Amino acid sequence: MSPAAKPRVLLLTQWFDPEPTFKGLVFARELVRQGFDVEVVTGFPNYPGGQVYAGYKIKLIQRECIDGVQITRLPLYPNHDQSALKRVMNYASFAASALVYGLFMAKRADVMYAYHPPLTVGVAASLIRWVRGIPLVYDIQDMWPDTLRATGMLNNPRALALLGRVCDWVYKRVDQLVVLSPGFKRLLLQRGVPESKIDVIYNWADESALMTPMGAVPAAFPGADRCKVVFAGNMGKAQALDAVLDAAAILQARGSRASLVMLGGGVEVNRLKTRALEMKLGNMVFLPPVPMSEVGTVLAAADVLLVHLRKDPLFEITIPSKTQAYMAVGKPLLMAVNGDAADLVRQACCGLTAESENPKALADAVDALAVMPAIELKTMGESASRFYREALGLQVGAAKFAAVFENLSHKVRGAEK
Repeated sequence: MSPAAKPRVLLLTQWFDPEPTFKGLVFARELVRQGFDVEVVTGFPNYPGGQVYAGYKIKLIQRECIDGVQITRLPLYPNHDQSALKRVMNYASFAASALVYGLFMAKRADVMYAYHPPLTVGVAASLIRWVRGIPLVYDIQDMWPDTLRATGMLNNPRALALLGRVCDWVYKRVDQLVVLSPGFKRLLLQRGVPESKIDVIYNWADESALMTPMGAVPAAFPGADRCKVVFAGNMGKAQALDAVLDAAAILQARGSRASLVMLGGGVEVNRLKTRALEMKLGNMVFLPPVPMSEVGTVLAAADVLLVHLRKDPLFEITIPSKTQAYMAVGKPLLMAVNGDAADLVRQACCGLTAESENPKALADAVDALAVMPAIELKTMGESASRFYREALGLQVGAAKFAAVFENLSHKVRGAEK
């Protein structure tokens, strides 16, 4: 590689477009725009349904090029149901394919990037690094095994301990770790990872979908006389949305002009709908999931955007992905998540915070926003948008990754001289 040339990046990720993913084609395409030669090594798209997408058929290898990004698809066992064994087979099959390809078939790269989860990609990437000597950047999006324990996906103490040991093994063998929040960095420091080995790079939103919204606002959406507080996304156990229903009951009893709009799906939706009916909540509306291209339309029609997660030490050190999406569309945030996410809203001066799983605190915050002058809400929204552009956007994040890649490749070249 000439001194002026950008490094060649081998990007390993089990999930890639057209599957939903945080660091997919938009990330790879931005790296190409910045001058990098990028090869993505991924599987055949089957997430989240576990069925191979229409237009794809599993074969030994398939190559395609999209907007300058070279994509290599490798075989895997397509599955994503509740069976632990089948899920392991899904993860392990891609890891095995990636390992064989990375060791024997992939063109030599200057830097390798691996996306976590699943952990098996990190194991394969670490082995490729060990054999071929390619410096490795490991992007941690979920702090295993902590996330698995907190979300209830895995409760077996022995299995959790084993995963923790494997994680530590991977962390010791990668060259640089990238995490999505300061709290993730603090946790890695507690586990003995050197500070110089960790970079914090916040996630970005799906900017293209959010900035060019499609579709119309649903007919059930509250009218202009209401302060519309929208929660958009998964409604699962981790979101602890019973607290939001209880807050709605308090607001209704007060005669507040606020309405809460719950947009999305999840394992808790039907139960929450039933409970809302039983509570006779006239100030709460449930809307079904819509494609990401239409989510922006609903967010743009909101007055306030709500984030809520269960009170849990792990969630205090994470930044829920909807935070960036909410900021990107330029709306005030109500952050009912303790810790790093609340700190980010305070830093950006783009909304209010409330204690997680505290219905009264949540209702008080909603009421405060509902009576706030329109100019103040507008200022908060503008602050959100500005903070996103300057600190969280795609170009900002990709530029930080680019610096990590270049620094690593320069270190390796310097050591080889």
